[in-house]
Amino acid sequence: FTKGQGSIGTQGCVSYMFDQKGQIIIGKEELEDEKGEMDADELMMIALDAGAEDIKSSEDGFEIITDPAAYDDVEKALADNNIEVAMSEITMVPDTMAELSGEDAEKVQKMLDALDDCDDVQDVYTNADLPEDDEE
Repeated sequence: FTKGQGSIGTQGCVSYMFDQKGQIIIGKEELEDEKGEMDADELMMIALDAGAEDIKSSEDGFEIITDPAAYDDVEKALADNNIEVAMSEITMVPDTMAELSGEDAEKVQKMLDALDDCDDVQDVYTNADLPEDDEE
């Protein structure tokens, strides 16, 4: 942390900034039917009827956010409707994002990469809104 110009707080000192939520990611290709079309409205109805809190659409697919208590019900409803899930987990979701750019974004990204490479670190949650790296 010192190398990354960060500091360690006490356990749970920033937990108020995050909520535990179920997160289910569905790629757009998973929603295509025989005709190559996708029905986002049908996905929304299935997820919301099963207890999902929110559905966010992006160019890559959909993110379904659930309360942890409704997580299994939403997963089951998707499976019952033959909707393939790309990623599914219960995670910590930030309440608000902190937009970073320039040198600050580079420092935070470098620290996140170092934490990710450390075998002793199981999970890292951040509210840093880092710019997308277009080099990939």
